[in-house]
Amino acid sequence: MTNHDLERMMDTSDEWIVTRTGIRERHIASPEEPTSVLGWRAAQAALADAGLEMDAIDFIVVATNTGDTVFPSTACRVQSQLTQRPVPSVDVQAGCTGWIYGIAMASAMIESGTFRRILVIAADKLSSITDYQDRTTAVLFGDAAGAIVLEGRQQAEHGVLASFLQADGSGGDLLSMPAGGSLLPATHQTVDERLHYLKMNGNDVFRFAVKAMPEAIEEGLRRAGLGVDQIDLLVPHQANQRIIDAAMRRFHLDPSRVTNNIARYGNTSVATIPVALWEARQEGRVKPGDVVVLVAFGAGLTWGSNVIRWGA
Repeated sequence: MTNHDLERMMDTSDEWIVTRTGIRERHIASPEEPTSVLGWRAAQAALADAGLEMDAIDFIVVATNTGDTVFPSTACRVQSQLTQRPVPSVDVQAGCTGWIYGIAMASAMIESGTFRRILVIAADKLSSITDYQDRTTAVLFGDAAGAIVLEGRQQAEHGVLASFLQADGSGGDLLSMPAGGSLLPATHQTVDERLHYLKMNGNDVFRFAVKAMPEAIEEGLRRAGLGVDQIDLLVPHQANQRIIDAAMRRFHLDPSRVTNNIARYGNTSVATIPVALWEARQEGRVKPGDVVVLVAFGAGLTWGSNVIRWGA
């Protein structure tokens, strides 16, 4: 869905969208593709990339904000699509920071010896909760999924070196889907008032993001015992080009050290980082031994980072 497609749907323009967000197009899943199907496809690709079968996976984590249903979890739906073997599976909902939370949780479970291999999936079908009558939010979001396999190994110099997670629920109303839960169950009124769509106070979220992203980067690096100059690749949440630019200026990072694909995909919530990381690998921008920093912010309000030394 390009900006020109949106021009035909609402009062907006390609210039207006690009200037304010950096987005030129986004991808939209078909009505027959729920979030679990997106996650299932990403999981299959990750397993193939790792040279593993599902029998090798001990646990599944799915980061999502647009689950197929309130319950059962989307993780259970993905598990049933991947294998007939029972595998413990759980959803993580932490806004766009869900991928960061999922990586941190999976890493901790591996380090504790609870599991050896964990499949972490990020999938969101934001088109299902985007109000295409609201031009302030409709231009931002797309659908995507990504996945990664984390495995416990003896090479302690590689892997997740540190994570930083944070949340402040007092800002929850700045970015939310008001209805559909126990607070506002579905009624004719909630439907008529379009409360089952994503709502966002863009200016306040922007101000939050330009403060939260640097804090998450700095704290993650501090916990890993590293400095900004040791970052080989920064993979930031792709929410707005101006937010990414602010982080680059703050840390004096050359564009070659920062992933940026927002123009092609828009904001795909939890999936922005794994998609950007996958593209960086395809382009040869991630090499063994590199320090890779993943950082995100999102609804909750939440923010966080993972600092990784890339393995072979």
